[in-house]
Amino acid sequence: MDTPLARAQADAAATNAKVAGAPTIKIGIVTPLSGPGDPTAGELTVRGATIAADYIREHGGIHQGIQVELLVRNDQETVELDGGTMPRSAVGAFAKLAMVDEVLAAMGPWHLRYADYVADTAERIGVPLFVENAHPTITAKQRQYVFRTFTSMAERVPQLVSFIASQNMRRISILAANTVFGYTCADMLEAQLKALPGEPREIQRFDFDQETVQDLRPELFKIKDFAPDLFINVGVIRTNYLIINQAEEVGLLPGTPMMAPFQWPLRSSDYWRLAGDAGNYMVWPASQFSPTWSGLQPVGRWFVARYYEKYGMMPPDTAMNAFTDVTIIAQALELVPTISRASLLYALEVGTFDTWRGKISFERGQAHWHHSPPPVVLQQYQAVGQDITNVPIVYPLRFQTHQYLRPGGAV
Repeated sequence: MDTPLARAQADAAATNAKVAGAPTIKIGIVTPLSGPGDPTAGELTVRGATIAADYIREHGGIHQGIQVELLVRNDQETVELDGGTMPRSAVGAFAKLAMVDEVLAAMGPWHLRYADYVADTAERIGVPLFVENAHPTITAKQRQYVFRTFTSMAERVPQLVSFIASQNMRRISILAANTVFGYTCADMLEAQLKALPGEPREIQRFDFDQETVQDLRPELFKIKDFAPDLFINVGVIRTNYLIINQAEEVGLLPGTPMMAPFQWPLRSSDYWRLAGDAGNYMVWPASQFSPTWSGLQPVGRWFVARYYEKYGMMPPDTAMNAFTDVTIIAQALELVPTISRASLLYALEVGTFDTWRGKISFERGQAHWHHSPPPVVLQQYQAVGQDITNVPIVYPLRFQTHQYLRPGGAV
């Protein structure tokens, strides 16, 4: 069956087969690979991890020959049995990896609605965990075993609000899913917009039920009547595109500037197929990562070349981030004479690691505890069909490659 789950499992199995008979460390991946979660994100995470395992194998392994074995669990696998709740399913998937499979480390929580539960479980069991999502406080809670190299909403939202202020956008409409991500993001945006100096912004906000909604046209008509300077689409999987499609139906798009609070437009083949021309001029936060970025380090260039060779497309930063986390685990283990969860934890805290953007380390700081995020930039599609290889960076000015364009191409 050609599904994200089947493809991810086959990908991991093929990668593990290359090291059959060799000594291995086990790394668990707990990620959504079916609905109601975001299986595209999960599949991209597995892709990045498998390429990392190949990179480690082709560069001699860990301690001259120890290889990486990947164990993949779909964190949506028991959602239906658990009464439709993701946290029970995700914690169960993680616990199986940690306690039955005895993985050395794990990675992958994607959805905010269960990330804290998985992180708490990692703390109780004592398993180093790399988080692959934008939860604003999951590392700030100063957990001993939780790490992150991804940007969080704590870095993204201030950049979005700064951009809005720089464009003198006064009337803002927010349409948000009632998920942990949707509420958290919309609340942070609303609070920081209201805190901007000068004349208060006019903010219009509607929330909707993520699991049941099929028709958002009543809210979108009200947003159109409000005539906002900016429309913020805080939909998640499924509803993000429902919003674009129905906004076009009611005439809100393509004429209204639109923003998304995470980097789902970088899944460009899906984006243009599902959003169409109405998705042009969308702005969203991302990292600096691009296959064509001049600052890309050798390990990043290797990853881009191998990803394109294997999958026939350029990688989005979700895959790059998973690759980065697995290669960091391997580098950390090279710093200690014995391999265990405790020694890995020690090495992660004291080591410095090569990544696509240069060397990083994990400080125990107030702002960034076990969290080393890349700079946040705002990207914008300015022509139908663009992808990560040529998407413009429009903000902040020090990273800008193109000026921001309003719908229709006006500066």
